Amino acid sequence: MSDYTEEERILAREALGDEENRDNLIRPHFLEEFQGQAEVKDNLSVFITAARQRKDALDHVFISGPPGLGKTTLAGIMANELGVDFKVTSAPALDKPKDLAGLLSTIPERTVFFIDEIHRLKPAIEEMLYIAMEDYALDWIIGQGPAARNIRIPIPPFTLIGATTKPGRVSSPLFTRFGINVRMNYYNEEELGRIVVRTAHLLDIPIERDGALLLAKCSRGTPRIANRLVKRMRDYAQIDGDGTITGEIVSSGLTRLKIDHLGLEEIDREILRTIIQKYAGGPVGAETLAISVGEGIDSLEDFYEPYLIQMGFIKRTPRGRVATPLAYEHLRIETSEDQRFLF
Repeated sequence: MSDYTEEERILAREALGDEENRDNLIRPHFLEEFQGQAEVKDNLSVFITAARQRKDALDHVFISGPPGLGKTTLAGIMANELGVDFKVTSAPALDKPKDLAGLLSTIPERTVFFIDEIHRLKPAIEEMLYIAMEDYALDWIIGQGPAARNIRIPIPPFTLIGATTKPGRVSSPLFTRFGINVRMNYYNEEELGRIVVRTAHLLDIPIERDGALLLAKCSRGTPRIANRLVKRMRDYAQIDGDGTITGEIVSSGLTRLKIDHLGLEEIDREILRTIIQKYAGGPVGAETLAISVGEGIDSLEDFYEPYLIQMGFIKRTPRGRVATPLAYEHLRIETSEDQRFLF
């Protein structure tokens, strides 16, 4: 996937830090180490190799997808593959145009500039980005009133990578300025199994095949959750076993964490029970449902609902959320005759 030597890979990892942070240890640093998203990796490999050969800045990249799938990791990998600096910030941290100007005016040429939650950019900062992305310049107003004048400050060519979990909230003028559009999808069990085994290996944790498969199955298609569960199973294996993550350890640990075999946690089951028992299976509005389960509406829509919809437990309708027969079956709740008629 790349032409780096092993020595260059080691140096790149050392440049990222001294590995005090365990998350950095298990984070892949090159495309060939990144599990899953095969089509995304194949396309990015072509774009990155071509940019390196031309010694140009990579075109601007827009990355979207649910949380925990590796958007920030993928941005860092692109910087490593290009052999350039990696500057990270988030949209809420950019409060005023001068914040963006300060960052862009000091970056080296071809830097990868990553903005997380790019859908939350303020309009004034977004408008400044338009010129920066297209002309590699910043428009700055000096003075006030009749004496005010606009000057254009050149900046080095750079690559903007914008990541978001809500692509629909990104304005069209901003979105169309990205030359590369990457959509990340949930991982399948095989891909998550490889991630679990890799994480266990990097953390020096013995893991058996049945334990890895069970963890992959209940990780909600999300590497971040898989890695979190590996760490928790390590604790259970250390205290309750001989240090090896076995299927028995995983099964016991998931029960204690109240996570079922499909990865549903207590709050997920509470959402389904609320729709079924309090609102007769739905429909119920998102705001009403969020209040009923004691969660914020953003958490409900961004984290819990996508997986429940993907698994076929709930569906969105114009009138609100509705629990499906699969939800009744999973919770072992009888479906009434009226509800069967609706389905």
